[in-house]
Amino acid sequence: MLKNKEGQRVPDVKFRTRQEHRWLDLSSSDIFAGKTVVAFCLPGAFTPTCSSSHVPRYNQLAPAFFANGVDEIVCISVNDAFVMNEWKDNQRADNITFIPDGNAEFTAGMGMLVGKDDLGFGKRSWRYSMLVKDGVIEKMFIEPEVEGDPYETSDADTMLKYIAPDADKPLSVSILSRRGCPHCARVKQLMADSGIEYEELILHRDYSDRSLRAISGASTFPQIFIDGRHIGGADALEAWFVSKVAA
Repeated sequence: MLKNKEGQRVPDVKFRTRQEHRWLDLSSSDIFAGKTVVAFCLPGAFTPTCSSSHVPRYNQLAPAFFANGVDEIVCISVNDAFVMNEWKDNQRADNITFIPDGNAEFTAGMGMLVGKDDLGFGKRSWRYSMLVKDGVIEKMFIEPEVEGDPYETSDADTMLKYIAPDADKPLSVSILSRRGCPHCARVKQLMADSGIEYEELILHRDYSDRSLRAISGASTFPQIFIDGRHIGGADALEAWFVSKVAA
């Protein structure tokens, strides 16, 4: 049975990291001492849940964490430094520090090393998250011990709710655009002026005309989605901003 280690210190180990073109050993103290750190630990780089949900949401909510006393967000996995660095680049997760636990020493010290032999993974980390203050674990969210790879409690939203229940969360915004579209440029400027981060999906690179019609029911550009709601085009976005100000 996996044990909750709240109130205990994190294991004292050395992590072999790779920065630029040189090796750099980091100790647990380098990562956790004198800081408030949110760490989330997962089975493996480039795996489905880790790449589609776990990492992206922590990266998106990072400003809210930082505004509420967190100094650093750390992702730890039983992978080598080369893999972790490539994964960070692939995820564009600039708000997160990726730490390779290649020898699984930290994960074993946490009592979270489990067998994933059925997947050909060997020994990997169970999925969990923790709030660490000056090297001492204040809170842990450990996924339930059930078959498969549960993802219910170690997510970024759960951790942020624990740290700051009333924290403002950034909007989730996607813009379906096409190259050379003046209305798309107008929408992106509106977002920039408002300080709202967004994901831009470009026609024929990220989606097709058919996808545009299927998703939005429209055939014009751009099409904006905010927190799961279809806003519409540039004029509709301006109206949305006016409604927000009026509210």
